[in-house]
Amino acid sequence: MTHSTPETERPADASADNWVARFVPASLQPYAELARLDRPIGGWLLFWPCLWGLALAAAPQNIYPPFHLIGLFLVGAFVMRGAGCTFNDIADRHIDAQVARTAGRPLPSGRVSVMAAWGFLLAQALIGLVVLLQFNVTTIFIGVLSLVPVAIYPFMKRITYWPQLFLGLAFNWGALVGYTSLAGQLHLPACALYTAGIFWTLGYDTIYAHQDREDDALVGIKSSALKLGENTRIAVLFFYAASLACLALAGAWGGVGLLFWAGLAIAGWQLAIQVYRLDIDDPARCLQIFKSNRDAGFVIAGAFILGIF
Repeated sequence: MTHSTPETERPADASADNWVARFVPASLQPYAELARLDRPIGGWLLFWPCLWGLALAAAPQNIYPPFHLIGLFLVGAFVMRGAGCTFNDIADRHIDAQVARTAGRPLPSGRVSVMAAWGFLLAQALIGLVVLLQFNVTTIFIGVLSLVPVAIYPFMKRITYWPQLFLGLAFNWGALVGYTSLAGQLHLPACALYTAGIFWTLGYDTIYAHQDREDDALVGIKSSALKLGENTRIAVLFFYAASLACLALAGAWGGVGLLFWAGLAIAGWQLAIQVYRLDIDDPARCLQIFKSNRDAGFVIAGAFILGIF
């Protein structure tokens, strides 16, 4: 049986035929939307750095990343992305109501109460905790520390033009968690990998932010899109180049094999195509380019896995 969200309530950047609208019961759809299950791109962007870190740690040991760890990170990434989005929406509910693209979200549209959202957040956090407890002590400690950037990110758009930097700090923490889950401790290659992820996020989320820049300016929200304006293309090119450079350092310091470099070259080509196609005055294209980073993250993960032997 198909259940659909009314057009006036569906998030502006969610497709009309997404799986949540088609298969999830109507009473549960607002919670699925609160966790962004109708737009899974964020879960993938959270998962890929975990796999990067896991594969980087596997290279010196000449083993492939264990499947059970990959599974734990996959579940954890999507659950914690949902928890983060829920917290973000609770904090931003009054702002979201003033922005066309976000006005249809469950909280500003009134389909979920604030109290229910807090309960849903707690449930997701508990699932995330169960996943985290499957790892070693070092990884658990680093995973708990991730709550700091996650907690402060929603408020950064109120005080700085660089909330994308704080999103990068939160979204790429998985590189550290993934690495320590197999290596047992942090080493310099993991730090380079984490830095690469931050620059990557600065690039793709600046592109994403151009969808909202007019509404953001009206309601007083800051973003790198507003700060960079017409200089966005050159800035994104710099962010992506810096990301690739840090990925190269992580690979070199981590002792990866030759096939890693071929994979990294393909990733560089994909990121260069993003910059070439960028049109900051076309919100639909900005969203499309942003979503293509799911593939970029996959290619980078493949590069690290190919570089194990």
